[in-house]
Amino acid sequence: MAGRPGFAAERRQRLLELVRANGAVSLRELSAVLQASEATVRRDIRALEAEGLLDRRHGGAMAPGGLSWEPSYRDKAKVASAEKAAIARLAAELVDEGDAIVIGAGTTTRALARELLGCGSLTVVTNSLLVAQMLAQARGVEVVMTGGSLRGSIHALVGGAAEQTLAGLRVRRAFISGNGLSAERGLSTPNMLVAGVDRALARAAREVVALVDHTKVGVDTMCQTVPADQITHLITDSHTPPQQLAPFQTMGVDVRVAPAD
Repeated sequence: MAGRPGFAAERRQRLLELVRANGAVSLRELSAVLQASEATVRRDIRALEAEGLLDRRHGGAMAPGGLSWEPSYRDKAKVASAEKAAIARLAAELVDEGDAIVIGAGTTTRALARELLGCGSLTVVTNSLLVAQMLAQARGVEVVMTGGSLRGSIHALVGGAAEQTLAGLRVRRAFISGNGLSAERGLSTPNMLVAGVDRALARAAREVVALVDHTKVGVDTMCQTVPADQITHLITDSHTPPQQLAPFQTMGVDVRVAPAD
């Protein structure tokens, strides 16, 4: 019995991570990811709202500032950083010398770029300024950037020009993250411009590698990017409940879990 307060604090911290990473999350999604009853999650939301850490909405919770709020790169970088680094290390094992790959925007994909600094020969196409900046330090890596309009919140290029750059490409693998991943809809993001580029990234590759930490698994945001059955490899961390990964394995997705440090 004495351990319950600690469990509640851990659950509420994870609830906050989910909201900060996604901007807004439904009660159903929170209940599924946290493996707690909706009544328990409602109590947690009320307690966190009283502390000014989130806002309640009908059927869920959102980050302070309302539905128009979109998490920035800085906000995302604070969430599950150790887990993202572990995912990146595992994802780097899918990159061979001489490969041509595409890498999307995000904090986990930037961590992947860091892991690729030692590659001897590699071509990387990206719409992420941060991925390109990271790989600029690598002697053997040729970086190709898409065109497009700058979306400052995620330091990435989006829009028709970015999608057109990717239209004629065919590479081995696309490494893509997102704001949510569910077995029903696959990868998703709250922004239509970002979604358009992520779809183009996926179409440019023979295989799609989804890099998704535990705060995003079971979460479904507005715009679908890659359907679940089109994901070849799913790399997540050890905090993701196995029962949430089982549907992907049933579909034939190669699910890999990065061990904790």
